Amino acid sequence: MNRRNYLQALSAIFTTSFLGGCTAVSSQQHEKTEDKDALDSTSAGSFDIPEIPKKSTVFYLVSDLGRNGYYEQKPIAELMGTLAEEVGPDFIIAAGDTHHFEGVASTEDPLWLTNYELIYSHPELMLDWCAINGNHEYRGNTQAVLDYGKVSRRWNMPSRYYSKRIDAGKGEKALLLFIDTAPLIDKYREDSEGYPDACKQDMDAQLRWIEKTLSASNEKWKIVVGHHPVYAETPKDETERGDMRNRLEPLLDKYAVDMYFCGHIHNFQHIQPAGSHVDYLVNSSGSLPRKVKAIEGTKFCSSDAGFTIVSINENALSFFLMNGKGKILYQYNRTK
Repeated sequence: MNRRNYLQALSAIFTTSFLGGCTAVSSQQHEKTEDKDALDSTSAGSFDIPEIPKKSTVFYLVSDLGRNGYYEQKPIAELMGTLAEEVGPDFIIAAGDTHHFEGVASTEDPLWLTNYELIYSHPELMLDWCAINGNHEYRGNTQAVLDYGKVSRRWNMPSRYYSKRIDAGKGEKALLLFIDTAPLIDKYREDSEGYPDACKQDMDAQLRWIEKTLSASNEKWKIVVGHHPVYAETPKDETERGDMRNRLEPLLDKYAVDMYFCGHIHNFQHIQPAGSHVDYLVNSSGSLPRKVKAIEGTKFCSSDAGFTIVSINENALSFFLMNGKGKILYQYNRTK
């Protein structure tokens, strides 16, 4: 039994024991998932299936999840699992605010069950979840978010910021850079009562690490993932984006980063500012979305809740924005 089948079997046992149900996944489905044949963009049942080329690495991008299953979170989680049977993601990126409100108190906080484990329980979601802290995690015990990887097999957060190199087709690689954005923003760094851990982080050390890692990169594709946007339409404090543009954007431009992925705003936005090489993608919330309108540089925006499917091969970096009803709202291909 390979690793993926093993994790799916564990999930089925977990679901039967704790939720009173059972889940079966056929070997035929496993073969379809792992082969990653080109998929039709036509509707399969009640959801759309994106067209993904053979031999692509595929992952989900999710963010702003934690609502204890309410406000569309549970139905969207089920959709993620059902659609994964068709597209076969290799891993999942959790771009912050997995827990809303006051974060978590410890690795044993019941919110780990009600926001995460019992919600994303589909067998096809028993994958590596590559996580970062959002601003809501910084209202609680951020070290517990890192330490949860010792409790949950699928939760992966080796440090507050880290990198991951993945296959990108024939002989090519992609660099994923996961960064810790709250300490890069003065609003959080200066609020020791509301965000007690943000002021303790060494912002300059992180920026040096980002530059060192990007400058040493020879991967064909470069993606940076943070919680807070560099560009976005939002009523949130403009100083957040201002600090990100002052501190991070010069590094994205200097080292030809292809895409910057984030969350925080609870809607979908694809923005490419005039003269910029970088595609900026704001991923929508997995629950309780917010209104949005176009601004300068907006290529697409939507107030639907949902998640993003990303595929990478030697020729193209693509993403598909999925709403909670399983419809592809927008897709984008970047080629080299």
